[in-house]
Amino acid sequence: MIGFEIGCRSAEELLRFLRALGQHRYVASRLHLVHAFAIEAAAEHPALAEAAAWARRTLDPNGGIDLASKDERLHRRASDAELAGLLETFWVPGDASEKAKARLRERLASIDALPQPSRLPFEEEREEDVFPVLVDAGWELLPLAHLDFERHRGAIAAFDDFEVARFEEESAIPPIVTLHELPVFGGVELLAAFDDAAGAEERRTRAPFVLWQQGAEPYVDYVLRGVLRASKISIDED
Repeated sequence: MIGFEIGCRSAEELLRFLRALGQHRYVASRLHLVHAFAIEAAAEHPALAEAAAWARRTLDPNGGIDLASKDERLHRRASDAELAGLLETFWVPGDASEKAKARLRERLASIDALPQPSRLPFEEEREEDVFPVLVDAGWELLPLAHLDFERHRGAIAAFDDFEVARFEEESAIPPIVTLHELPVFGGVELLAAFDDAAGAEERRTRAPFVLWQQGAEPYVDYVLRGVLRASKISIDED
């Protein structure tokens, strides 16, 4: 996969960007896995009502799940709206954010998994060490063979030879899957992603945010440019 860096961004910019990733016409499916700790902490957000009920059942001490484990039952598939609601709760300053962070810190402390203060968010080299993984989210894009020459003409026109690219994708072993994926989010990405010491106007992520892409470069780049326009984010290019 290839990383695309969008720089250090405000919470509002990142939320617009993440919402736009799920709203364009090239999305085929999504797979967002969210940990029960994160859902429980942000449970007051209206978009998380159903997920919050699931989290309460999952975290019941009598439920038989080791909360300090990597048990798959601690994760739930989330919708785009649930993912955005959860991240909004943690990232946008206010009473809701402070309460959610306090609840999450308490849960992480209970399993000795509070993030190290020196750690920066979105660090690729440390993703394998993230525990627990609180958010693992991404979108699969339509295969080239499923693009419609009228509805998806922009992406098709981005190729020098679309038919060749489609043939190569269809013939590839293993199959080529076109993806946009977020970095893995652990405690630091939900609790300390932003420079809270800065003023409201200057508050940005403590490290650049990276979107991971897989697939034919003209295709993923075309879609990403549309996402950036929709989220009103400009990227300085040399």
